Amino acid sequence: MQRYFIYFAYDGTAYHGWQVQPNGNSVQAELQKALSVLLQTPIQVVGAGRTDTGVHARKMVAHFDMECTLNEEQMAYKLNRLLPHDISVYGLEAVAEDMHARFSAKWRTYHYYVHLYKDPFCRTYSYQLYRTPDFDKMNEAAAYLCEVKDFGAFCKSNSDAKTTLCDLIKARWVQEGEGKWYFEVTANRFLRNMVRALVGTLLDVGYGKLTLEAFREVIMSKSRSNAGESVPGHALFLEEVEY
Repeated sequence: MQRYFIYFAYDGTAYHGWQVQPNGNSVQAELQKALSVLLQTPIQVVGAGRTDTGVHARKMVAHFDMECTLNEEQMAYKLNRLLPHDISVYGLEAVAEDMHARFSAKWRTYHYYVHLYKDPFCRTYSYQLYRTPDFDKMNEAAAYLCEVKDFGAFCKSNSDAKTTLCDLIKARWVQEGEGKWYFEVTANRFLRNMVRALVGTLLDVGYGKLTLEAFREVIMSKSRSNAGESVPGHALFLEEVEY
């Protein structure tokens, strides 16, 4: 049995997230359907993580197993011909049988994009802020995130997560142009809705609704009800998965 990693990107606008859903289309469903058609056998893929409805990925990784050896370059070409226009395969790679797309991943990086002025070319992939927050204060608060381990305050209520502990090694706001910023966060794992809740709470700091001390108290409370609102999913991208 040969295990393959598949590297791909997708625009999540039309999908109910990564994971197969009973009442809506998903990226996983489309990928499995295309692989099953090409390989003429039912294929199940395991992703590096789960993205929510409307969330995008510049680099997602999934694995599947085959009893025969595949021509990786040819398979990537055929997949791109068969998959919808909003899913793009970068390549396939044969890996050791104990490599796992989810559990072998060491770090995952997300970006959340915001812009400060009305821009028709940003609206689909960035969140418009209607006033300018204090990005310096938000960066002070973001730096504190790398000093804590329990992110229960940013986990969606009724989540099935067995633990709310995460190792964050990077959390910062980066300006990429006039009136355009993104929040970059890297961790070994993320809780459901975590990045969007983090951004919403950091914006509360930037708008003066929370002091830095109050922000720390929110984290220590481990209660989702104390944190800020979740920002919309359309501006969130899974940027990188590292093994």
